[in-house]
Amino acid sequence: MTATLVLCRHGQSDWNLKNLFTGWRDPGLTEKGIAEAHEAARRLKALGITFDIAFTSALSRAQHTTAIILEDLGQSGLETIRDQALNERDYGDLSGLNKDEARAKFGEEQVHIWRRSYDVPPPGGESLKDTAARVLPYYIHRIQPQVMAGKAVLVAAHGNSLRALIMALEGLSGAEIVKRELDTGVPIVYTLNPDTTIASVKELKG
Repeated sequence: MTATLVLCRHGQSDWNLKNLFTGWRDPGLTEKGIAEAHEAARRLKALGITFDIAFTSALSRAQHTTAIILEDLGQSGLETIRDQALNERDYGDLSGLNKDEARAKFGEEQVHIWRRSYDVPPPGGESLKDTAARVLPYYIHRIQPQVMAGKAVLVAAHGNSLRALIMALEGLSGAEIVKRELDTGVPIVYTLNPDTTIASVKELKG
C-alpha cells in the first residue's frame, strides 16, 4: 500500500508581492495568489487526486489557499485542521520590513545569513532549525499517522514550514534544504511506502 501526501505552499500573498518579510504576520492573498490556488486544484484534479483530510496553519493566506483547493475539488466540507505548528518561520524584528530595506539596515551579508543559514535566527525570531523543532513533532504525531493509515492528506502551509517537512521526508541536510526554493501555489505530490520512505515525488509545475 502506498499513501499520498501533498504539500502546497500558499498562493502569492500581498506581502510576497511587496517583497516584505512576513513570518507570523497575516496578509491575505493577491489576485495572482488566488489564481495560483485555483491552478493548484486544477493540476491535482487532472491527476484524479482528492483528499481525506487537510492540515493548514493558523494564518489566513494558507487557510484561504486550502479552502480554494478543496472547493475546486468539490470537497469544501472536508475536515481541515488548523494549527500554528505549521505557521511560517517567525522572522522576528525583520517582520514587515522590505527585504531591500533590511539589507540597508543590517547589511547584505547579515540578512543573507539570516535568510539562508539553517540555524542562525534573526533578532527575536526563528531559524529554520527552530521552525523544524515545532513542525516535525506535529507532523510525526498528527499528520504522518493519517498518511500511513492510507489517507490522502493535504498540507497547505508556508515556504519554511514545508522546507522543514521536506528536509525530513527527503533526508536532506540543513545546508541542502536552505537552497530549496518552493514556488507559491505549486503542489508537491509524495507517495510513501509503508515504512514511511518515499515511493515517488512529483512537483506539479506548468
